[in-house]
Amino acid sequence: MLAILADRTYRHLFAAQIVALLGTGLATVALGLLAFDLAGDQAGMVLGTVFTIKMVAYVGIAPVAGAFADRVNRRALLVTLDLVRAFAALALPFVTEVWQVYVLIFLLQSASAAFTPTFQATLPDVLPEEERYTRALSLSRLAYDLENIVSPTLAALLLAVMSYNSLFLGTVAGFAGSALLVVSVILPSPQAATRRGIYDRTTRGIRIYLATPRLRGLLAVNLAAAAAGAMVLVNSVVLVRGGLHLSDSDLAWTMFAFGAGSMLAALGLPRILESIADRPVMLSGAGVMIGALLGLALAISTAGLSWPLLLAAWLATGLGYSAVLTPSGRLLRRSAHPEDRPALFAAQFALSHACWLVTYPLSGWLMTEFGAVPALLGLSGVAMLGLAVALRVWPSGDPVSLEHRHDNLAPDHPHLQGQRTHRHPLVIDDLHPHWGNRF
Repeated sequence: MLAILADRTYRHLFAAQIVALLGTGLATVALGLLAFDLAGDQAGMVLGTVFTIKMVAYVGIAPVAGAFADRVNRRALLVTLDLVRAFAALALPFVTEVWQVYVLIFLLQSASAAFTPTFQATLPDVLPEEERYTRALSLSRLAYDLENIVSPTLAALLLAVMSYNSLFLGTVAGFAGSALLVVSVILPSPQAATRRGIYDRTTRGIRIYLATPRLRGLLAVNLAAAAAGAMVLVNSVVLVRGGLHLSDSDLAWTMFAFGAGSMLAALGLPRILESIADRPVMLSGAGVMIGALLGLALAISTAGLSWPLLLAAWLATGLGYSAVLTPSGRLLRRSAHPEDRPALFAAQFALSHACWLVTYPLSGWLMTEFGAVPALLGLSGVAMLGLAVALRVWPSGDPVSLEHRHDNLAPDHPHLQGQRTHRHPLVIDDLHPHWGNRF
């Protein structure tokens, strides 16, 4: 897996991702402490609003940004967005009112909503071979999991010698470092094949996404992942601190179990995906998550909650979670021409976070109103719905390419290149609108 780091461009992009993630993790810890300073007992409400602002920015900004990502130089765009994020983080230590936090978080997350899908859409062009790209996806998943472990640890060490406001300087350093690493390489910037109107560019990614059977299936398994992930991220603190009366460090180990499961899957997936198609791997991952939630609910209802049981359930959930999310970039890469990839990755970013926008509040409400077992059953029900829809809309014989003829085109048409019979990636576009209904 690490062999792809020999590619200088990818190595710099991967390093940029890591330092930006570490900075974001430090900001997460610092924001919680800042909210408590500004709002006291109402800090939970402030953080809930901050999280809602983040999701709204992700869902609303990403498609618009994706519409224009192929109109500007990618490197310049990514560097500019990193600098915007650094500016917003630099201003956070100086806020004195809660509304100022909301404004800066919206600015920062709007920049992230444009940065992340553009960054993700660049990787298939940097690593066009599918085998190397698959390894890049696993490394990316590994980076996210390590961030969940390293950032809180680093924050704890820094807070022993400095105030929480200083953590925001670490965030600024992370985004600035990301900008420097991106500017140090030359990135491919495919140009759009045709000039389209603003509405067409803004909605094109989502229209391609929803017209493609495999991507409709991806959206359905994203819902399953969001349901299981929301149970872990929202309710672990209630289960560990409230249900088991354990310490803060025990909560950290509980979250580590989820991250460890995800890391194990990310490490093993490149080899697995060489011999098994994406669909069975991702659907199996959704099944593992559902089984883990249902198994934990059954165990709690019969024998009560125990910490080893919770650790095992979260480890299994992490395995399934990574099995669902890691191959998603491969599906997006196969489903669009290079010039449409920014829009398609932006659509994935927005639609997947729309799933989280539903499951996060649902998870908290179920736990608060009804308790652990109903929350587990309810969220596993949502995940089962996602899996059922994926099985229905994602054809089992999903081909990577489709052989077809161009009998209606002139002999000198550039798409023919001297041959009427071709095998092209199964892409939904203006030339082949019937492919979306093939199944």
